[in-house]
Amino acid sequence: MTTFYLAVMIFSALVLLAALSSALAFRFGAPLLLLFLGVGLLGGTDGFGIEFNNDALTFYVGSLALAVILFDSGFGTAFKTFRATAAPAILLATLGVLLTAGLVAVAATFILGFTLLEGFLLGAIVASTDAAAVFFLMRIGGIHVVDKVSSTLEVESGINDPMAIFLTMTLVSMLSVQGSGAEETLTMVLHFFREIGFGLIFGLAGGVLTILIANSFGLNRGLAPILVLTVALLVFSATGAAGGSGFMAVYIAGLVAGNQRVRYSGSIRRFQEGMTWLAQIIMFLLLGLLATPRNFPEILVPALGLALFLVFIARPIAVWICLSFFDYRPRETKFIAWIGLRGAASILLAILPAIYGLENAGLYFNIVFIMVLVSLILQGWLLGPVARLLKLVRPKASGALETVEIDLPGNAKHELLVYRLAEGAPVLKGALIPRWAIPSLVVRDGLSMRYFYAGDLKAGDYLYLFVVPGMSYLLDQIFADPQMVGEKGEEPMLGTDVLMPDRPLRELGAIDPEVAIPPGQEETALADFMKARLGGKPEVADRLHLGPLSLIVRETDDQHNVVSVGVWREPLEDDAPQLLPPFWQRAMRRLLRKGL
Repeated sequence: MTTFYLAVMIFSALVLLAALSSALAFRFGAPLLLLFLGVGLLGGTDGFGIEFNNDALTFYVGSLALAVILFDSGFGTAFKTFRATAAPAILLATLGVLLTAGLVAVAATFILGFTLLEGFLLGAIVASTDAAAVFFLMRIGGIHVVDKVSSTLEVESGINDPMAIFLTMTLVSMLSVQGSGAEETLTMVLHFFREIGFGLIFGLAGGVLTILIANSFGLNRGLAPILVLTVALLVFSATGAAGGSGFMAVYIAGLVAGNQRVRYSGSIRRFQEGMTWLAQIIMFLLLGLLATPRNFPEILVPALGLALFLVFIARPIAVWICLSFFDYRPRETKFIAWIGLRGAASILLAILPAIYGLENAGLYFNIVFIMVLVSLILQGWLLGPVARLLKLVRPKASGALETVEIDLPGNAKHELLVYRLAEGAPVLKGALIPRWAIPSLVVRDGLSMRYFYAGDLKAGDYLYLFVVPGMSYLLDQIFADPQMVGEKGEEPMLGTDVLMPDRPLRELGAIDPEVAIPPGQEETALADFMKARLGGKPEVADRLHLGPLSLIVRETDDQHNVVSVGVWREPLEDDAPQLLPPFWQRAMRRLLRKGL
């Protein structure tokens, strides 16, 4: 028991030290995951002398941690973001990973004298981008990259791990039995499609199951996050046991569940954020403890050469080829190429050669470890300067200071927003606050008062509002500085086009053939339909959603009749070449709009 207590005490101290190191990252802009690795190395065999060499335990614990991270990544990705950049991100996560692995394989044959198959294994291990490293650095550095680029990176980094994991495990299996003939190649291809297919099927089913269990049995706020996390791990393990990609399944399950109404979603998100931090810390600590830095000098030069080749040649070539099919500006392509940070997933995959007993297992691990360190140091620290050099940084709109999801009894959901009113904000000049945003409290000069007793709003006031979820982004247009709002593609508060209120609903089909017109109301006038649906007293900025269209009240008369109707259609990526035929594009859009 003394040994047990001592082990728990040491590991807890390392976790605490890693968590406290985040203060250094925030202060100096250092890559936080690099500090986590550093704490592990500090406590390892060449540091404080902790002997830890359990490859299998590290891999299994790391896999569970990665599953938790991927589920949270999917849970926090909006369908709107996924739809906007799905095609290029999926191409980067599949063909891009394959091209990167192949280029690194060629370089490894020259630099290390590997066979092509051994080099391809090394390339597969380092081919995926680490999402946690990318977005943490962007947040702490105050870097707000244009939406198109950030959305592409978010989706790509969330879905590229399954491809890299599949390639690595397949190549390790082939090398362990010394077989790479036609039969083995066919088996590998069939296995790939089985992993992807099962991953999608189990992921969709897991997302539905998560929603069902959370809404039916999550009656306790403290129990709901545990139920959701347990279902996520169940989906991960069940998919893997069936021969599918558990990592893909758990990401898809998070994507489906995170975009539907789930009881206590605010508590679930906060719990998952904490679990994701803990998963990252534990994973990087174990990987750091497993490393033996005294073996690094003998392979330092070739490892550095491969790392620089990956950063400056392999990743940029793969990104350029994949994004050449889409409408990306050169500087956007360059930034996406630069931001391909390597992280824990690569080091985790580098353990597989040792588990399978490959001849150069230690060499794989040490080379990959050094390549990840170089990536975190070089790309991580230069992330901000490169974004500014390429002029992809946009100023953060002076929008809500804080957003808090509130779960009310009866499964009613609201967000509580806190705004600091900017000088020149439209609301100070008479712009109306929409009915779906309910002002509650004003804080002025350190004093709090109810909204209705505060009088006219003033610049510098802090305004607290309850808002219907999913609508808060529109409020920046009336509360923020107008010069900080209005990025291309942003949805206007009152829509982009004006419709005649007496036109029948069926004419909306000319705007988008997939509009969801209620049966039997094709000939109903827009104004009458909106007035009935809005409770008989529509107000300016009220809106109704009909599939991809939003109908918005622009103006009313004294009898509460709608006299002007605005419309907004979700933009489609029609200008960029598509990977799927039109029929499948429409089918996928219908599924996504219905929440899969």
